[in-house]
Amino acid sequence: MGLFFSLSILLLSQLLFCFILKTTDSLSVNVVEGSVNTNGTASIGFIDEDFICATLDWWPPEKCDYGTCSWGNASLLNLDLNNKILFNAIKAFSPLKVRLGGTLQDKVIYQKIGDQETCPNLTKNSSLMFGFTNGCLTMSRWDELNIFFKNSGAKVVFGLNALSGRTIGLDGTAIGPWDSSNAEALIRYTANKGYNISGWELGNELSGNGIGTSVTAKQYAFDTISLQNLVQKIYFGFQEKPIVLGPGGFYEANWFNEYVTESSNAIQAITQHIYNLGPGVDDHLVEKILDPSYLDGGSQPFRDLQNILKKSRNSTVAWVGEAGGAYNSGRNLVTNAFVFGFWYLDQLGMASMYDTKTYCRQTLIGGNYGLLNTTTFVPNPDYYSALLWHRLMGRHVLSTSFTGTNKIRSYAHCSKTSQKTGTCIAK
Repeated sequence: MGLFFSLSILLLSQLLFCFILKTTDSLSVNVVEGSVNTNGTASIGFIDEDFICATLDWWPPEKCDYGTCSWGNASLLNLDLNNKILFNAIKAFSPLKVRLGGTLQDKVIYQKIGDQETCPNLTKNSSLMFGFTNGCLTMSRWDELNIFFKNSGAKVVFGLNALSGRTIGLDGTAIGPWDSSNAEALIRYTANKGYNISGWELGNELSGNGIGTSVTAKQYAFDTISLQNLVQKIYFGFQEKPIVLGPGGFYEANWFNEYVTESSNAIQAITQHIYNLGPGVDDHLVEKILDPSYLDGGSQPFRDLQNILKKSRNSTVAWVGEAGGAYNSGRNLVTNAFVFGFWYLDQLGMASMYDTKTYCRQTLIGGNYGLLNTTTFVPNPDYYSALLWHRLMGRHVLSTSFTGTNKIRSYAHCSKTSQKTGTCIAK
């Protein structure tokens, strides 16, 4: 029974998907016969208990794409932490993994205790990389965030500034090693205050060709080892230590392969970003979302990254650290609407099949792809998809296929109920 309920949530969504495809063409509905095949004798993947994750970003209200400014007050620096809907939306997961980061994290400095210098805001300047000046996280705001996350039951991963200390060369690449001194001050302050951070992630989208700039795989691996050493030093004697993650970027085979090899066991989770639907301005997003052949292409990065990890034979696991589907803030009435669930649920099922441990949706709130409405905080449709997945789908992933039409997709896990009672049939 537990298996059936876990299976039904994804099958139901895809049956609705099939109905929509048929009714948009004509008023008549053709009956399609098919069968679901599930192998319950062994699991093909094993996800984290808190597989569902959402992001919070740094973008200020002045962040605009294609003439639309969709971020409002959703930044880590100005988000209303007293909003009850926000609090309850996170609390409902108990816990919800929350990844703090995004493009501007590599322009954020951390105020030190006793520092008398002004802590500047992220200010729009189109002549600068990423379109904004450097900004600052005050320790008072960091205190507020940590208290909120503790009370709401969030499990936090924080993205550190990986461009600190580097210069940008004439060819646009970042030169030199990471200066970890500012990050060390933040991590040390966090540990001393007893704030529970599950993981420290280095950088955002600096892998491969990078976004704005890039760092070589060898240098990034060296920097990741430095972060791991820092975490081990600061958390010495702690019963539980935060994990180290990176690179938080788009998959590029040669770069990722070298990064995994050179970083050895210094990294616990390798994080890739996914925006496989193209820009938010694309007028054909809905067609892509409802096109099975287009969705099929999304499996390649999962498969390739797992092959790299298997060959490395170390303990590093794969995460999706950020996935909004359509980049540049998504598209209103598409990436925050019911139709986007067909992309999102398919991604969750597909990622699980390839043993991806965690999947972080861009965003919890902010832009046009938030699980919550940026202005009202009211949940968008995908919030309920995420919550249902979290409550129903257990850790064991089962091999599942559907025959009859390619417009219905099926994924199965042992249910969380069977997982708790020990009746899951997967070994």
